[in-house]
Amino acid sequence: HEAAPGHHIQGALARELTGLPDFRLNFYPNAFGEGWGLYSERLAGEMGIYHTPYEHFGQLSYEMWRACRLVVDTGMHAMGWTRQQAIDYLASNTALSSHEIQTEVDRYIGWPGQALSYKVGEMEILALRHRAEESLGSRFDIRAFHDAVLANGGVTLPVLRRQIEAYIAAAQAAAR
Repeated sequence: HEAAPGHHIQGALARELTGLPDFRLNFYPNAFGEGWGLYSERLAGEMGIYHTPYEHFGQLSYEMWRACRLVVDTGMHAMGWTRQQAIDYLASNTALSSHEIQTEVDRYIGWPGQALSYKVGEMEILALRHRAEESLGSRFDIRAFHDAVLANGGVTLPVLRRQIEAYIAAAQAAAR
């Protein structure tokens, strides 16, 4: 998530961009940035980076925690859950320690919606990848897709969708 192929690659490529205003070099829309972080955890599995059952378990337990964030954040901020209900839910559905759970719940209370952005961003990147794979078939190139995702640094999800649609159109045109 933090290292390669995650935020380290994402940040390094963004810092190499030229022709962007300074504010864009440091622009960090959470859904894009943290979505890439979660996507990279899954990608690391596809790349064979996880070798032991413990590494696979770690990735899956973190994936479960991020999915539970959707329930807990929504529960507290839209469904009227108490802090204790959120703690109980995470204790029953994640591998987090009691201290981690309390810290996380307090974070979600103080920053509504931010924890959702991780999974929302990952799901959007996965959906865009699926769209590109379906549209391009055997011409789909995972490296070119990742280049297209990271091409303009941090962007909002609607802008990312337009970038990937342009990537798909260009790849289709090149094949004609």
